[in-house]
Amino acid sequence: MIEVKIVIVANHDWYRQVYENLTNTLDHQVYYISNRESLTYDYLSTINPCYIFIPHWSFIIPQEVYENFECIVFHMTDLPYGRGGTPLQNLISRGIYETRLTAIRCEAEIDAGPIYLKKDLSLYGSAEEIYMRAAQTIEQMIQEIIETEPTPYEQVGEVVSFSRRKRTEGNLKKIDTLERAFDHIRMLDATSYPRAYLETEDLLFEFERASLKEGYIHADVKITRKEDSDE
Repeated sequence: MIEVKIVIVANHDWYRQVYENLTNTLDHQVYYISNRESLTYDYLSTINPCYIFIPHWSFIIPQEVYENFECIVFHMTDLPYGRGGTPLQNLISRGIYETRLTAIRCEAEIDAGPIYLKKDLSLYGSAEEIYMRAAQTIEQMIQEIIETEPTPYEQVGEVVSFSRRKRTEGNLKKIDTLERAFDHIRMLDATSYPRAYLETEDLLFEFERASLKEGYIHADVKITRKEDSDE
């Protein structure tokens, strides 16, 4: 078997477990990058990877990197539907509860590269649960791409673009049904995400761990003074 060097690029702990699992299961060298200072052409040239897999990254990928290495990005929509930021929240806010994870080649235009592979993904549960489920699916997709070496194909169909959601869109004030309120809370319930909230003149109410009951929602709420939450 020819040894394949691969790099996992992610800045969230969900994907460190993916790296550790692949290190233990693959007969290849696996590297992990979690900080933007290491995602450079010079550093990657010392590794010379066959693939760079990018499941979760909050920064711009340098042009010199994706033009010289095979960089594969994972996006939580059935592309070309849903190009753009915060796909999970954009999908659930539109009443979409099933999607596909799409593995694409990284190119200059965001989420527009050719497609290697797609896998189904359920959007039920909290955002944290969905992201963990996505991480498991991405791990399977990485293994399949390495084993089958698929040729990516161009995206086909109508392009629908998402705008990155703002912090203020987490406000529950204008939500008018229990179902929508439940979706709103759960889609923001993940580590490091700003929670769904309500506010008064002086207080901020942030919601998490919601469950939808018959005629009501049960959720945990954190209440802080607004000047304290801004610090």
